[in-house]
Amino acid sequence: MPSIVITTLNARYIHTAFGLRYLYANMGTLQTDTALLEFGIQQRPIEIVEKLLQQQARIIGLGVYIWNVAEISAVVAILKQVAPDIIIVLGGPEVSHPPDLPSVAELADYIVTGNGEISFPKLCRQLLSGLKPKEKIIAGEMAALDNLASPYPHYSDTDIRQRIIYVEASRGCPFKCEFCLSSLDITAKPFNLNGFLREMAILYQRGARHFKFIDRTFNLKVDSSVAILEFFLARLSEDLYLHFEVIPDNLPERLQQAISQFPPGVLQFEVGVQTFDPAIQQLISRKQNNQKTEANLSWLRRHSNAHIHADLIAGLPGDTLAGFGASFDKLFALHPQEIQVGILKRLRGAPINRHTDDYQLRYDPQPPYAILSTRDIGFTDLQRVTRFARFWDLIGNSGRFTATLPLIVAEQPFTRFLQFSDALYALTDSTWQIALKRLFELTYSVMTDTLLVPPAEAMATLDEDYRRSGEKSPPAFLQQVRTVSATKRGLANKRQKQYL
Repeated sequence: MPSIVITTLNARYIHTAFGLRYLYANMGTLQTDTALLEFGIQQRPIEIVEKLLQQQARIIGLGVYIWNVAEISAVVAILKQVAPDIIIVLGGPEVSHPPDLPSVAELADYIVTGNGEISFPKLCRQLLSGLKPKEKIIAGEMAALDNLASPYPHYSDTDIRQRIIYVEASRGCPFKCEFCLSSLDITAKPFNLNGFLREMAILYQRGARHFKFIDRTFNLKVDSSVAILEFFLARLSEDLYLHFEVIPDNLPERLQQAISQFPPGVLQFEVGVQTFDPAIQQLISRKQNNQKTEANLSWLRRHSNAHIHADLIAGLPGDTLAGFGASFDKLFALHPQEIQVGILKRLRGAPINRHTDDYQLRYDPQPPYAILSTRDIGFTDLQRVTRFARFWDLIGNSGRFTATLPLIVAEQPFTRFLQFSDALYALTDSTWQIALKRLFELTYSVMTDTLLVPPAEAMATLDEDYRRSGEKSPPAFLQQVRTVSATKRGLANKRQKQYL
């Protein structure tokens, strides 16, 4: 039985805990005495505890994030009740910024802040030898990247077949956007490129085809970006999928040339626009050339096959409902395949927290700590935007309403879709568990009653989208248009036969 267990709760089964694999890779002589276990936030805490206790470990280290802190708290609380002698060590972003700590920190024996590849094994060696550090909070030591053992051999064959493979060609970020914890980094540091590509080649040979780069700024250093893209260009396959987070205003010609060579379905770019408002950008220390951002997004849509997932954040200090709407409209006009409307979250340690009092930023005390109101956007309007975001995923981002969406948004995308969202919520009193057939029925009702779209036009586009969905039984309002259409075809065929 292992003396040490490292574990966390992932948001979904398809996710893999990249940080745990780094810890495991760097446990040194303790690696053979360490077990790596992953769970999901959907699992019952008491069942997770039972599986952890089966390992009979002396130390359990848990990775705590904004998406799992509530569930981790429940697990730790049970562990402390039934196995108080087990030493609990917490790490991860949610516990890395004392004194701003969640309540679960009170139950832990030790907390390792920041990077844990050096500090966690060192702590474990002390504890297993009977030496207990006096301080509960242990600052993580920064390791030179070249000195870190690789996490990639610790992806199992099952991981490669069934789950996302996270990789990083660089660590850190040189930018200081205050809503992001990466703003605390001094700069971005690259891993040795040749060594990194060797690791990617091994993963590829083992069958990995879905690579998600967690680099905060993949296109920061163009030479490395092009080399990585060329590596995968030489290994194109029907099932290859690459996800990158890119800086929106840095897309030089060499990078464009490499991007343009990829066929559809391979590249997904997560593009953090966040806001187009220069005053807000300056307030939150975000450096972004809006003109270049617009030009680059336009180029990507016109000259590449990359799928663009563009992010906006609602609730930033100084933003208003109208101001956010203006950013949304500008982004919509650039035609990214997806617009992710994110609601500002309170990240522990993020510099944006310095604006809390001046801009009256009020957050939900429960994770994921979403913004509830600000000086410039009230609670009710932020709730409307939250519902807007959910319904936009169902209608705008899903790809199910491509023919209908232009009728919904017309010439005022944000204003019209906010009206649509308000009316849809009034009919459902929910943003979840809406069956597809009912969603089409509700969409037709809102389009005709609230947005005043002519019924015949709404029916025609919704019928086109519903046929494309593959669903067999149409909603009642579409049965009528299909009956009329079938009758017209029958009459036309009858007339044709008369002339034969």
